[in-house]
Amino acid sequence: MNWIKTTTLIAVAALTAASCAKQMDLKPKYGLNAETVYSDPNNYINVLAKLYAGLAISGNHGPAGQPDIGGIDEGFSQYVRVLWNLQELPTDEEICGWSDPGIPELNTMTWNDNSSFVSAMYYRIYYQIALANEFIRYCSDEWMTDKGFTDAEKSMIAGYLAEARYLRAMSYYHALDLFGNVPFVDESDRPGVYFPEQISRSNLFTWVESELNAIESGMMAARSAPYGRADQGALWALRAKLYLNAEVYTGNPKYDLAMADALSIINAGYTLETNYAYNFMADNHLSTEVIFPVTFDGDRTLTWGGSTFLVHSHIGGSMDQNDFGVNSGWQGNRATSAWYALFSDSADSREMVHLAGQEDTITDITTFTQGYPITKWTNMGRDGVAGADATFPDTDFPMFRLADYYLVYAECAERTGTNQAQGVAYFNMVRERAFGHANNNVATLNLQQILDERGRELYAEAQRRSDLIRYDQFTGGSYLWPWKGESQFGAPTSTHYNLYPLPSSDLIANPNLQQNEGY
Repeated sequence: MNWIKTTTLIAVAALTAASCAKQMDLKPKYGLNAETVYSDPNNYINVLAKLYAGLAISGNHGPAGQPDIGGIDEGFSQYVRVLWNLQELPTDEEICGWSDPGIPELNTMTWNDNSSFVSAMYYRIYYQIALANEFIRYCSDEWMTDKGFTDAEKSMIAGYLAEARYLRAMSYYHALDLFGNVPFVDESDRPGVYFPEQISRSNLFTWVESELNAIESGMMAARSAPYGRADQGALWALRAKLYLNAEVYTGNPKYDLAMADALSIINAGYTLETNYAYNFMADNHLSTEVIFPVTFDGDRTLTWGGSTFLVHSHIGGSMDQNDFGVNSGWQGNRATSAWYALFSDSADSREMVHLAGQEDTITDITTFTQGYPITKWTNMGRDGVAGADATFPDTDFPMFRLADYYLVYAECAERTGTNQAQGVAYFNMVRERAFGHANNNVATLNLQQILDERGRELYAEAQRRSDLIRYDQFTGGSYLWPWKGESQFGAPTSTHYNLYPLPSSDLIANPNLQQNEGY
C-alpha cells in the first residue's frame, strides 16, 4: 500500500513566504486549533502524512489554489521541482528554454539574492522545518501525559517522532548544501518570540549529524517501512551524503564514515533493478533499489512539480508525448553536448535521450530542438501501460537509490585508499547493469572515472551540482560547458556561486542574518 498516496490529510497548512523570519514564527494552520488536533493521538499519523506530502505537493488543494507558500507560481515552488532546478540547471546536464523569471539565471550561473527559484527553495525548506518543529513539539512526554495518552499511544507516537526528525534533518541538509550559513530553529524555539539566529555551515553539519545519530535506533529497520516512509535505510542514505560532502561543508573529510553508511545500505538487501529504466517509470514503486522515494500519484498528489514537471518538461520537438503516457510536452529541459559526451559507448542502456531533429550546438537557449531531451522520466509502466492520468504522472522521485551508494563506496575507497578492490567491484556492478555484461568492467579506478560514471548513472536526479562542487569542477574554469557563465561555449565563473544567496527579503526582515560572501 502506498501510504503517502492514500492517507487522508486533515492538516490544511498555509504559510506565506514574506520572510523566513516571519514564516518560522508562524504556526501552521489546520482549520482546527493545533492543540485540538494534537489532543487526539489518532491525529498524529495524519499530520505526519502532511510532513511527507510536503515533499510532493505544493498545497492542500492541488495542483493549485491553496499554496503552502506565496510569492511564486505554485507549481514552480514544489519541493522536488525547485530542488531539481537548483541542482541541475546550473550544470552541464540540463538547460531550460523557458524565460520565466529565475530560470535564465540558473541556466547561466548568474543568479542573485532576488532570484525567484532560489528564494522558492529556501522558503520551501523552511516551510517543511516549521511543520516538523510543531509536530515534534507536540510529541513531548509532558504534553502526552497531560492529555492522558496511554503507554501504547506514546510508543506509537515515538516512532512517528523519529520520522519527523528525519524529515526535518533532510530539509536542514538541503539548506546546508544549497545555502550554507542559514537561520536555525528547532522545537524548543516558540513561534512568534524572536528573530532566528544564523548557524554556521560547519555547526549545522554537526547538528544534522547528531540528529541522525540520535534517531537511528528509533527508525524502522531498513526495507521494513510502508512504501514512501523513511526507515534506517533512508537515514544511512542521507547520512552518507552528509559525510561524502563533509570536506566541502566543514573542511574536514569523512569519507570513511560515508563508506560505512554506504556499506550498511549495500548489506541491507536492496538490489539493482535488472532494467535501469524501471527506476523512472509510472510503476517504479516496484523498484527493488529505491531506498527513499517522494511519491506521486495521478489521482491523489496533483502538482505541477515533481514527476509532472520531470516528464512533461523534457518533451518537445519531434517527440510524441503519447510514448511517455502524457498528453502534452512543455518543450523546456534538454541536456547539453558536454554531458552527452560522457556516453562514448552507444551500448550503454542508460543513454536515454531523443536525438531525431535535435542539434548538438545550443546557440539559442529558448530553442528546444537545440540540445538533447532526456527520456528517462516517463508515465509509462514496465508493462507498457500508462499511468492513471495523462496530465499528472504516477512516477515517484527516487531521492535515494542503491546504485548511487555503490558509486559512493567506490569514490570513498579511492579517496581513502582503503578497500579499493571492493570499490572497483561495486563500480563494476553498476556498469554491468548498464551494459548487460562484464565486458566493460574496469580493473582500477580514478576519481574522474567515478565522477563521469555518476554523470551517466544519476543524471537528471538532482545530484549533479553537489557532485561537481565536491570535485571542484562546478565554478571556476577547469570544466566548461555550454552557457556556463553566459557564454555559448562556457566561461569561468566565480567560486561564490558554489553557494546560493539568502533571499534579500530575509536579510531585510531578520537583522541576525548575514549574506553569503560574494552577493
